[in-house]
Amino acid sequence: MKSVKHTAAAVAVGLLVAAGGYLGWQAFGPREAVPAVSYTLLDGSKGSTESLRGKVVLVNFWATSCVTCVAEMPQIVSTYDKYKGQGYETVAVAMSYDPPAYVARFAETRKLPFGVAIDNTGEIARSFGDVQLTPTSYLINKRGEIVKRYVGAPDFAALHKLVEQLLAEA
Repeated sequence: MKSVKHTAAAVAVGLLVAAGGYLGWQAFGPREAVPAVSYTLLDGSKGSTESLRGKVVLVNFWATSCVTCVAEMPQIVSTYDKYKGQGYETVAVAMSYDPPAYVARFAETRKLPFGVAIDNTGEIARSFGDVQLTPTSYLINKRGEIVKRYVGAPDFAALHKLVEQLLAEA
């Protein structure tokens, strides 16, 4: 019986060490560079991920038909409003299947204060790892590195803490 307990304990410790090593790599390992993409916003202006360097950016993939996307949008607006004067930007990327008229109407009626792009061809979603699920958001630091990916609505209190940390970085 004693050897079973010791074996179980050794396995548990081994798993924790392995998990800790993996989690440590995730937390402190090299960060993935944001893909180089260009886009056109609803107002006709052009943008690119390269032009956002030097800012902390949330890229939010969403659709007007996505209940969670619609529900989280007021908090995305609130986050943008809270940090926009400190070097924070948001780009909302509507999925390729979302009718452009619906996206434009949503952005207008909700008075979205940040750039909204329509990913007509799906190229932006493909560049970000073939995004399929909405909402999916990427938080990007000032150096153009992806810091965190959110599938589903983020915990906005935790997102705000992370945004504040990233804004404080040189």
